[in-house]
Amino acid sequence: MLQRIARLAIAAPRRILAVAILVMAAAAVFGLPVAKSLSAGGFQDPASESARAIALLGDKFGQSDQQLVMVLTAPGGAQSGQARLAATDIVDKVQRSPGVFNVASAWTGPAAAGPSHLAASLVSKDGKSGLIVANLEGGENNAQKYAKSIAAQVAHDRDGVTVRAGGVAMAYDQINRQNERDLLLMESLAIPLSFLVLVWVFGGLLTAALPVVLGGLAIVGSMSVLRLISFSTDVSTYALNLSSALGLALAIDYTLLIISRYRDELADGSEPNLALIRTMATAGRTVLFSATTVALSMAVMVLFPMYFLKSFAYAGVATVAFVAVAAIVVTPAAIVLLGPRLDALDVRRLGRRILGRPDPASKPVEQLFWYRSTKFVMRRAVPVGLAVVALLLVLGVPFLGVKWGMPDDRVLPTSASAHAVGDELRHDFADDSATAVPVVVPDVRGVRPGDLNRYAADLSRVADVSAVSAPTGTFVGGKQVGPPSAATGLGRDSAFITVASTAPLFSRASDTQLDRLHAVPGPAGRSVEMAGVAQINRDSVQAITARLPLVLGLIAAIAFVLLFLLTGSVVLPLKALVCNILSLTAAFGALVWIFQDGHLDALGTTPSETLVANIPVLLFCVAFGLSMDYEVFLVSRIREYWLAFTAARPATADRRRIRAENDESVALGLARTGRVVTAAAVVMSISFAALIAAQVSFMRMFGLGLTLAVLTDATLVRMVLVPAFMHVLGRWSWWAPKPLMWLHDRFGISESDSASATVDPSAGRHRLEDRSPSTSAASSGARAAATVVDSG
Repeated sequence: MLQRIARLAIAAPRRILAVAILVMAAAAVFGLPVAKSLSAGGFQDPASESARAIALLGDKFGQSDQQLVMVLTAPGGAQSGQARLAATDIVDKVQRSPGVFNVASAWTGPAAAGPSHLAASLVSKDGKSGLIVANLEGGENNAQKYAKSIAAQVAHDRDGVTVRAGGVAMAYDQINRQNERDLLLMESLAIPLSFLVLVWVFGGLLTAALPVVLGGLAIVGSMSVLRLISFSTDVSTYALNLSSALGLALAIDYTLLIISRYRDELADGSEPNLALIRTMATAGRTVLFSATTVALSMAVMVLFPMYFLKSFAYAGVATVAFVAVAAIVVTPAAIVLLGPRLDALDVRRLGRRILGRPDPASKPVEQLFWYRSTKFVMRRAVPVGLAVVALLLVLGVPFLGVKWGMPDDRVLPTSASAHAVGDELRHDFADDSATAVPVVVPDVRGVRPGDLNRYAADLSRVADVSAVSAPTGTFVGGKQVGPPSAATGLGRDSAFITVASTAPLFSRASDTQLDRLHAVPGPAGRSVEMAGVAQINRDSVQAITARLPLVLGLIAAIAFVLLFLLTGSVVLPLKALVCNILSLTAAFGALVWIFQDGHLDALGTTPSETLVANIPVLLFCVAFGLSMDYEVFLVSRIREYWLAFTAARPATADRRRIRAENDESVALGLARTGRVVTAAAVVMSISFAALIAAQVSFMRMFGLGLTLAVLTDATLVRMVLVPAFMHVLGRWSWWAPKPLMWLHDRFGISESDSASATVDPSAGRHRLEDRSPSTSAASSGARAAATVVDSG
């Protein structure tokens, strides 16, 4: 198939490029408005206890976990005439706005009638500020739209009264808008910086522009897919960030691999058309194999119930598919069309002329940095390998102290009104509504008021509970202290109770309190369901941990099977799994050390002393897939040389010779791919590092984690651990049981038919690094094929 694609590119390059331009234009027209169809939510398990409780609260009592909170501050205090007049006007407008269940405030309704617990909670400790709280319809997906519309009408200062809008719904809306701005900023940073690096790597300006164009095609293509999916299910707005970063990064990876291989084929003396066919049969196959591995690693996120993670699965698979198709179809057509102009506008050549430096000459493989560094590592494999493993494990130690939490307004920059309102609620008011635990009794038929009284009184005795508002009154410390308030509800067959808590969110005290609240028997033995941020966080973490073994097992199985089909070995896939996990330890440790513990000023964000549980899972799936990307690049080339040595090896070859040939295969493979992998990693890290410019803190966290994971994998893992492990394993690197060897011979993915044209074992003999007579015979064709131009 790949050879037919190459021949089609040779025959009709202009038609292929014309079709690609039309596809890109159509995808851009349809896909660019996608942001309007996406949501900033998706962190909750829709089948959890908290989700059921929230649904009951909305359906039967007009209560919601999506609130618009407005803080009114007046110089004369919350009870001044100015504040009351402004508040009354705002409440009237909010009550008449679409999407509003109900409104409570310190100036209107039951809260203003007397010194109830609700009234006290709606006025700040210093008496200068008061709250207006609107419960909104639409859930986490649509409430943000109502919040945006209402805030645009009423959230402005009047007659000396300052009005600021916040709450969960407002935070979601501001996150959505901030994410759109961050996306534009990220692309404006990543594209020009990546292009500059590509000019240095590729040399020619035309060649450097090709992966940028392919990345653009993949980005708008994935946007079109996300918009299509949004018509039938919820899609997270954060998936756009992954599409942009991943599309550009993989387009550069795959284009760099194909063009580098094509140049190698030309350097080996092949005429252009044959060189392109051989390139697509080898590098093109590696691209497809790598894309399959990356896509499947990301696709497993669809098993999680939260649509935040599902959306990244959609975006990841769509982006990889577009990049892979563009790389194997558009790239060869562009190569044919450019022809001799492939290296045109070589700024490096111009720079050398200005500096008076000669053009680089071909060097024997022994003089290349990657060959020499690999040999150095293999001579000291055990101490160097153990040192790197120890370093990565030490860097990952902070992750042992990870604490999980839900994202709130603090993920926004401090300039956002939702963040400012959230800070006021946490510090200036007696009770933070975010710590409250709504308790729903789904069935109260036959339950007497006395049973509800006893249940509410028992709840109020739990540690760190400041008050319990029940349909029959307000309870503190087991005693009734006030009448029913607007924060309670009693329907024909259901009831809800609000537990006010002083336990800080996501703390051990909050977790213990939640356990004790669950341990209190329901009224008349009836079952109860709890909501609130603490319960939502617990449900989300449990949903992730319950499915994590299956997800990790599938990722490991996918990686193992695909690498086995590529290499015919059961040892190399296991080595890859270990190395890929080690490459992630430093990234995970850095996330906790910086964003949870607050070191390095949390990179300019507000640390909440927790990590969003979705982010490490997302980081693992994406980074693991990208690590496999580089593993495929490297191992496929090492295997070419190993097969060439194997074909030339006499049956009487001893173990020393086989070990030397294994080491030489590794050194030659790294000499051929080391520069490509490193250059690709640098450009990919630029794409992901652009996410660090995001103002939404967990996207900044995601960008830093991916950047560290990619750089660690391309340097310490590929340059040190892989050659060290393969040297220690020796010929056992290629071992598999006989039944599996038969299976690979029949179904495996092999490039040996194509490799034989470029790595000819019959071209002669050369001496390996080990100078003993028993290890001196092998293929000079393998060594000759590794002689490259050092353009650095």
